[in-house]
Amino acid sequence: MNLKNNKITVGELLDHAPAKAVIQKRFPMVMRHPMVGAARTMTLEQILAVAQGYIPQKKLEEALSELRKV
Repeated sequence: MNLKNNKITVGELLDHAPAKAVIQKRFPMVMRHPMVGAARTMTLEQILAVAQGYIPQKKLEEALSELRKV
């Protein structure tokens, strides 16, 4: 999947079934978060900036790699 240099929106990722499956598999807690709907307009770049404070960099890189393959 083209992540548009991490400028793709969360909504675009969630609307693409294979990408959504990757997110659900790797970060199940995110899909249950009450703010996931509000995050649909945020870019992947913005989400990564926040996530780096909570999720190990290696786990984020693995997820990005998998997203690029779907």
